[in-house]
Order: sequence, then C-alpha cells, then structure tokens
Amino acid sequence: MSIVKPFRGLRPKPKYAKEIASPPYDVLNAQEARKLVEKNPNSFLRVNKAELEFDDKVNSYSEEVYQRGKDNLQRLSDLGFMTRDEKPCFYIYQITMDGKSQTGLVALTSVEEYDNGLIKKHEHTRPEKVNDRANHIEFLGAQVGPVFSTYRYNENIHKIFKQITVKNPIIDFVADDGVRHEFWVISEDPEIRKIEEAFVALPHLYIADGHHRSQSASEVCRRAREKNSKHTGKENYNYFLNVLFPDQELNILPYNRVVVDLNDLTLDTILDMAADKFQISQQSSEITPTELHTFGIYCAGKWHLLKAKDSAFDPNDPTGSIDAAILGKNFIDPILGISDPKTDKRINFVGGIRGTQELEKLVDSGKYKIAFSLFPTSIKQLLDVADAGKVMPPKSTWFEPKLRSGMVVNLLDK
Repeated sequence: MSIVKPFRGLRPKPKYAKEIASPPYDVLNAQEARKLVEKNPNSFLRVNKAELEFDDKVNSYSEEVYQRGKDNLQRLSDLGFMTRDEKPCFYIYQITMDGKSQTGLVALTSVEEYDNGLIKKHEHTRPEKVNDRANHIEFLGAQVGPVFSTYRYNENIHKIFKQITVKNPIIDFVADDGVRHEFWVISEDPEIRKIEEAFVALPHLYIADGHHRSQSASEVCRRAREKNSKHTGKENYNYFLNVLFPDQELNILPYNRVVVDLNDLTLDTILDMAADKFQISQQSSEITPTELHTFGIYCAGKWHLLKAKDSAFDPNDPTGSIDAAILGKNFIDPILGISDPKTDKRINFVGGIRGTQELEKLVDSGKYKIAFSLFPTSIKQLLDVADAGKVMPPKSTWFEPKLRSGMVVNLLDK
C-alpha cells in the first residue's frame, strides 16, 4: 500500500505565486541564486538557500543561515504573501514544458514506508547533506522543498486527475524559463477520500529526485521520536512533503560529462585504448546520441561517435547496463583514471537541458579537455534498478522540468 496524507499547506496567494516560487535549492550555486534574488526579492530562494544573503565565508550549514531562512519564511507570511489552508488538503501540480505536461499529487507520504523500503530509492546519500536539510527542517519547523517521486501508471488515478484539472487552477503562471506551472487545491472530503483510496492500491512509490530530502525527513522523524515520550506515529513529523507523478509522464534528459585533462594521453591514444570496448567513428557535427549504449566524444575540435560492444556490459545487470555505468567502467575509469566520479575534481557534469553546444563551449574555452554526450536513462531503467534494490550510477538522471519550491510548504507544528 502507499499512504498519502492531506495537510494544511502554507502557499502563496495566487497573485504572488510567480515571484515567490523558485528553482530547487540544489540546482543553483550561491552566486546564481543571488542574481535571481536581486531581480526578485520575494523569491523562495531566500528561505531554502538563505546563505545567498551572507558572505561566502559564512558556513552555509550554520545556525545564523537557518535562522535567516526561518525569518524570511515568516516575513512572507507576515506580509500576507503566503497563507495557510484552514483544513488539510491535497494539491494537484501540473507542469508543462515544450507542450508536454506532467500532473502530480502534492501530499505527505510516510517516513515509515520510506524506512521500510515501500517507498523505493536508487541513490546513496551523503551524511553532511542529510544533516543540513534535517537541521533546516528542524530550525524552520517546516518542510519547504518537496521530494519528486513517481509511481507506475494507474488508470484510476489518471481519471481522478483529469476530473480535477478540467477546472480552472487556483495558480497559473509561466516562469521565466517558459515552463508553465498550474496548481489546484482539493479540500472536499469525498475527493480527498477518493485519492487516498486510489493510492492505497499502489504497492510502491519511487523517489525520482530528492533522496537527500527524503533521508533528512527520516532523520528529523528519528530525532523527534527520541524526544517525544508520547510518540504515536501520527505526528506531522512522521510524514514528508512529496509530489507524485505517473511514470509515463516523466521526462529524463541526459546527464553529460566534461573532464579537465586527458590523463597525460593524446586523443589518438585514448581512442585506440577505447576501441577494445567501443566501435568508434569520427563525425562531422555535434553528437546527441539517439539510442542506448551510444556516446558522443568531443575533444580537440572533433566529435567521435562511440557504440558500446557486447563485451562492455551485461544486459541483465540493471545498474551496469545503464549508459553512465558503461562509460565509467570502460572509458572514464580505465582510460582517464577517474574511479570515483562523485569525489574526483577532474570531472564535472552538465544537465542535458543545456544541450551539446554547452559541451563544445566548455571544451573550446580550455577549462575542460574532453566532453561526453550520453543517451538519457529511461524511467523503466530507473524503476528496474529501484526494484532490484540497487543504486543508480552517479549523475545518471536529469529530470526536467524541475518542481518549483515555495508552491506549498508543510509546517510541522500540527
């Protein structure tokens, strides 16, 4: 079963929604966030990335940063920019990019189901990031960044969503990046019960993006449970803010790679070494792979197309057959000497939303020597990895469009 729970959301008044709603805290660095806030002082970035208001020397994990985020959230409420619903509600959040929409339920999901593996994950988390978000939640008394999750398509849920979204949304705006955000409030008890019953039929939910936010909610629950001698399991800290989309509607873009040097090798030597595991051909223009197990390489002003040979991977291995893993195991590790892409400073990652031209730009600038374009991981591959209890290769999925933070907040007081 999958528990979804309505909650009393704190959300922007419709006329302020566009200026408040912001990109997620973890897709921008502090400098990029500062530029956005300079244009828009009511951006929710001031709540979930409050370090942007401090000098770079200030520890972004410090209490003064969390306090500033709390103050900024209170300010939005005090000025009447955000208000809290009187009763627990569900919310429908529809995002449209390039004419394609994805429609999800905003709800609270169960920490217990997450801890027990009913809400499945596919990434490891880093303790320092988990502690940061857990401290942020505790200090603010609020979950301000939703987890982005998915489930296998369900016809009953699809029909419910269609019935709701034929009505006019309470919030409807197009962000500066051209993505449209629509939002419905579901406050009637019969509709709420219908949604709860429909999701109970799902055996699993799957985290798509937001593993650190999920794990931090679990950590907050653990801390609160230890402090509460009258813990019942029904307290608000037993749940976390989530947006749930059907798998068929999700859009995954490639997560490309750039590397700062050639590991003291020449391009010709690198290609000779790669020929054992890849078929290689030079191309006259940029390469955006159009099928699994193919890769583009840009180096020294030239593009080469690589096709993985059968010996490069085991098709029955749900993790090892993902293109990011194939490239890492057969090229980036043995040839370029990068064995741990999560920690090695010689490699960086470029979201597919920036296109292959960004790869050319980075290499031609001299900052990087070689770039790799990948075919996007499919949602089926992601779910297969999660079902197998395995972990995705690092930086193998880039979801677009991104959820906006600040569309609705879950306060933990009651």
